[in-house]
Amino acid sequence: MVIYHTHHKNHNNHSSDNGNNMANDIKPEYNYSDITEKIINCALKVHNTLRNGLQEGFYQRALTIEMELQSLKFKREVAMPVFYRNHRVGTRRIDFMVENVVLTETKAVLKLEQVDLMRSTKDLEVFHTEVGLLLNFGATQLQYHRLENQEML
Repeated sequence: MVIYHTHHKNHNNHSSDNGNNMANDIKPEYNYSDITEKIINCALKVHNTLRNGLQEGFYQRALTIEMELQSLKFKREVAMPVFYRNHRVGTRRIDFMVENVVLTETKAVLKLEQVDLMRSTKDLEVFHTEVGLLLNFGATQLQYHRLENQEML
C-alpha cells in the first residue's frame, strides 16, 4: 500500500492549495523529509527558471545541475530487473535515486494521470524503496507527489 501526498507549487514558492511555504509542506515526521525538501526546492528552482513547455530531458538535466549544487548524491537512469515466477521479464528504469533512499521520477506533461502515480508506486515496490517523489514540470505550477511504500515503513 502506498500513501500519496500531493502538492502544487507556483513560481512564488507558495502552495496553490493553502498558501503555506515549503517548510509547512514538508513535515519532519515524514521519513527522509530533509532530502525530499532539498529535491523539491531544486525542482522549484528549475521550474522557476525554465517554466513549463519543454521536453522532460531538459528538466532532468537542469535538475541534475541543481542537485549537484546542493551536494545531493544521486544516480541517474537506475535500472532494476523485473521478475515473474523467478524469470526475468524485463527491466524498469527510474530517473533518479537520490542519497540511495529517495526514488525520484520526473514528468513534463500538462496533467498527471493516475497511471503515472501507479507506475511510480510500482517503482517503489520494484526498487524496494520506502520514499519516492513524482515531479511534474509540464504544468504551469510545479506539481509533486510524495509517495510512501507502507510495506517498508
